[in-house]
Amino acid sequence: MSETGGEGWGQSGNPTTVFAYEGHQGPEEGGMKNEGEMRKGEEEGQGKEEDEDYDSPPERQIVVGICSMMKKSKSKPMTQIMERLCKFEYITVVIFPEEVILNEPVDKWPLCDCLVSFHSKGFPLDKAVEYANLRNPLLINDLNMQYYIQDRREVYRILQEEGIDLPRYAVLTRDPDRPEECNLVEGEDHVEVNGEVFPKPFVEKPVCAEDHNVYIYYPTSAGGGSQRLFRKIGSRSSVYSPESCVRKTGSYIYEEFMPTDGTDVKVYTVGPDYAHAEARKSPALDGKVERDSEGKEIRYPVMLTAMEKLVARKVCLAFKQTVCGFDLLRANGHSFVCDVNGFSFVKNSMKYYDDCAKVLGNMVMRELAPQFHIPWSIPMEAEDIPIVPTTSGTMMELRCVIAIIRHGDRTPKQKMKMEVRHPLFFELFEKYGGYKSGKLKLKKPKQLQEVLDIARLLLAELGQHTDCEIEEKKGKLEQLKTVLEMYGHFSGINRKVQLTYLPNGQPKASSEEEEGPKEGPSLLLVLKWGGELTPAGRVQAEELGRAFRCMYPGGQGDYAGFPGCGLLRLHSTYRHDLKIYASDEGRVQMTAAAFAKGLLALEGELTPILVQMVKSANMNGMLDSDSESLTDCQQRVKARLHEIMQKDQDFTEADYQKLAPTGSPSLVNSMKIIGNPVRTCDQVYALIQRLTSQIRKRLEDPKSADLQLYHSETLELMLQRWSKLERDFRNKSGRYDISKIPDIYDCVKYDTQHNSMLGLEDTLELFRLSRALADIVIPQEYGINKPEKMDIAQAYCLPLMKKIQLDLQRTHEDEAVNKLHPLYSRGVMSPGRHVRTRLYFTSESHVHSLLSIFRYGGLLDEVKDQQWKQAMDYLSAVSELNYMTQIVIMLYEDNNKDPGSEERFHVELHFSPGVKSCEDEDNVPMGFGFRPASAENQEKQTNQGSLEDLSQDEPDRALPLSELISIRRSPMIRNRKTGSMEVLSETSPGSSSKGASYRLFPSCSRQSPEIKPTGLGFEGCSMVPSIYPLETLHNSLSLKQVDEFLNAVCEDSSDAHAKTMKALSVLFDTSSQGYGQAHTYPPPKALSSSETPVRPPTHPLCLSSGPPSTVSSAGPSSPTSVNPSKPAIHFSFSE
Repeated sequence: MSETGGEGWGQSGNPTTVFAYEGHQGPEEGGMKNEGEMRKGEEEGQGKEEDEDYDSPPERQIVVGICSMMKKSKSKPMTQIMERLCKFEYITVVIFPEEVILNEPVDKWPLCDCLVSFHSKGFPLDKAVEYANLRNPLLINDLNMQYYIQDRREVYRILQEEGIDLPRYAVLTRDPDRPEECNLVEGEDHVEVNGEVFPKPFVEKPVCAEDHNVYIYYPTSAGGGSQRLFRKIGSRSSVYSPESCVRKTGSYIYEEFMPTDGTDVKVYTVGPDYAHAEARKSPALDGKVERDSEGKEIRYPVMLTAMEKLVARKVCLAFKQTVCGFDLLRANGHSFVCDVNGFSFVKNSMKYYDDCAKVLGNMVMRELAPQFHIPWSIPMEAEDIPIVPTTSGTMMELRCVIAIIRHGDRTPKQKMKMEVRHPLFFELFEKYGGYKSGKLKLKKPKQLQEVLDIARLLLAELGQHTDCEIEEKKGKLEQLKTVLEMYGHFSGINRKVQLTYLPNGQPKASSEEEEGPKEGPSLLLVLKWGGELTPAGRVQAEELGRAFRCMYPGGQGDYAGFPGCGLLRLHSTYRHDLKIYASDEGRVQMTAAAFAKGLLALEGELTPILVQMVKSANMNGMLDSDSESLTDCQQRVKARLHEIMQKDQDFTEADYQKLAPTGSPSLVNSMKIIGNPVRTCDQVYALIQRLTSQIRKRLEDPKSADLQLYHSETLELMLQRWSKLERDFRNKSGRYDISKIPDIYDCVKYDTQHNSMLGLEDTLELFRLSRALADIVIPQEYGINKPEKMDIAQAYCLPLMKKIQLDLQRTHEDEAVNKLHPLYSRGVMSPGRHVRTRLYFTSESHVHSLLSIFRYGGLLDEVKDQQWKQAMDYLSAVSELNYMTQIVIMLYEDNNKDPGSEERFHVELHFSPGVKSCEDEDNVPMGFGFRPASAENQEKQTNQGSLEDLSQDEPDRALPLSELISIRRSPMIRNRKTGSMEVLSETSPGSSSKGASYRLFPSCSRQSPEIKPTGLGFEGCSMVPSIYPLETLHNSLSLKQVDEFLNAVCEDSSDAHAKTMKALSVLFDTSSQGYGQAHTYPPPKALSSSETPVRPPTHPLCLSSGPPSTVSSAGPSSPTSVNPSKPAIHFSFSE
């Protein structure tokens, strides 16, 4: 082993850090030499290659050389770690000066026994290799392997050879000598690289690892375009671009995009047995870098699973890099390595600096001490004990939030049916595999373009013949062409064509068709358009997301001072396990993305958020309903509904029995408004005729010729919409098609809200009547009596019910989530806290069905349970489940109860009927508020447990308590805190429910009559109606009750159940996740209301500070001190 010629070590054996060739040392610390001693050491060592005096064991120092660019050698992590390394009695650190590395030959470089050397921009790796060959020091990181790390192709090859999971990928090498490696076929929504197909979203990475310009390409169904990632510049790490085509010069790796819920994990090894992991927001999400008060990127240490630790070990050994950083993507329950960076230190973690120096020092001593005859034994250290945070008092901790939410405001859904027989349509049907199932859905731009081309061609042919037999068809073809040409571009979100094979042509629908049907097979073409999320719908969803934060506990530090900060803190510290599912309809997906944007305070476009945060749950119908295939029960119900609604007489007592057997007040009211259903339909038809004639007049008026309506609709399109309804609602024999009522209500609701500036007469009367009809037809399509309601609801909701049951059970045992590492989590006092959130965005059918199951499935007995009776009365008075309707289930845990006890877990059920309708002011049913106080405690109880333990996330403090607490006397009265707007508080006990603008729902107002509604929607925009606050249906259910209820409901349809479980086990891999092992319940114990008084907190959730969601409303609240070291805080109440 070479000796060091006196450079950088003194006679006393004290630790030093030295710049070789320069007379100055590293930062002074305890045990460091002074400068005089240093100089003496240097002078004595001058000119000597070997000096016997220094061979005596106690004196001999092991020299660790740092050979890298100065920017890296002098970085804070390097300085911190080297200072600590110098505390080893026999270790001296020498830093090679940059000018020596760049300009001197290697035989002039300082000598060392152990070399830490790594490549970065501008570093002469060849010289370092030459030096290592010349001096043969112990290498901390292998130098030859660093050539491979600079080429992503080599990195992936090595990972693959080691059997490490990585995303599916293909390499496109643009090299004139290797043309066979450059086959690229680019499609609208995929690329094919050397025969391997990658559907969008996919990732395109330059093969050179130094090039950080990685692009992600999004599918047209999500909005298209690409996200361009780059080395962080200020507060940006990526930017969205509308460009959808891949790069045409340079060599790239193409790989499938991994859905990671917006989080990346960076892993740092120090040797094969040590790995530190940190999570950060994925740069692709909105491109905004989250920074702390010192300007550092916010990252949080997370726990690695046993498998991931094994991966870290493999990476470290395969690349022969003791100190090595690499990136992990956690997706679909697996971990994939997507990048290996080589030498890399953690920034800003004192604990890591200590560990890293200790591991490196021990490694160096273990390898070199024997040959230097230094006495050395490896210190044995006890395993670190994991920190387990506990909560005090009878406070409960929020563990899980499950919400099922209907999509936001949309344009009216429209469809047109036509029978087609032209060979071109059959060719198209065959081309896309329609004959396999007899059905075909065309949504992709390329496919829609082909349909448009056929329509144009046929219309051109028809232009030459004026055959009256084709006239009807010509009108339909023109409509097909017009709709497909709308917007000037295709986007899979707003139009689709369905083709169904009819072996004998379409049966003759009714006597009004003069000609008999033609012989031979045909295709039924159904064109659907409209139904897009409107700008108002986006705002609603984003605002609701923002408001939703207020359900979560806490909110301090960087997030204090604005509502819902507790959730942001939980989420940014990776203690929030969030998954968002949406059905495959564009409006539902966009609602989910906009909600996520509001919930997590993201910025910019919805496309990247949609692709990364929203899982498309077209899984065995979990959130989608194939409306084409109705169950037998639904067919029967529809037929009965049509029969009752076709009677030309006032509803009789018998009709009330037939149509509203549940006696629901909302139904009975609507039936009273209607009286005679046929007469009401006559009125509606006449009003539609009046409306279309008014629109025609407007069209003739040159002033309104190019009038722009809401969401860039034109008067022509509006007229088409209404004329079609006029044609379809009443057939030639004068009978009404009841199935068109929801569409009429849909259109008039849309126009009264968004196009009221047209000032069309009688729209409000049309709204009133069509609404009364719709309030009967829509809910009753999901079953008229209770058994039918349950039957239809189970057909829609079974997969979703099973998934909810899994969510509640698996809250306690999930391995695959990001768990914070307690030992490294500075400033997070309860790193063990974890909240699971599951959001399901879907359409009206699923929301109706799920509510039916809770109402009619036998969860609780109305006779015995007063709260449930009130909840049922409230629900039966709700007439419409409007856009943004929410059903919310919250699970709490009481850490003081025995883990097996039935009282340990506690469930609450909440509901909101969604957006307020324009005419809703007077007949809105009253609920009992969000997490209401129980009557017997209302006056006397002051609540001591309202700041949950997240306020122990010292150093963060919540806002003053005076702002947090306000009492209410009656469960009806709300306090409203509208972001930065004024607070309206009312104390009139019988306050009615006049609603004004609503922003943050747990505390939004039901205004008392004296206060006039402001008429403002969100952000003062009159186009966006506000959303009703959540009402608590029940707040003292045990998890056991809910679990048994869900079991019973699902077993009810056992054949469907078996199918569902099979699908679920595939989807969610429950078999490996220990599904069903959470049943640690003791024998059931009846919870009578007299035995345990239910005492919820008496304060509403106020938004000026972290709301106390962790304080559960079950069980008495004992005085609790927020921090054990401080006396209990007693709140005083102000009215």
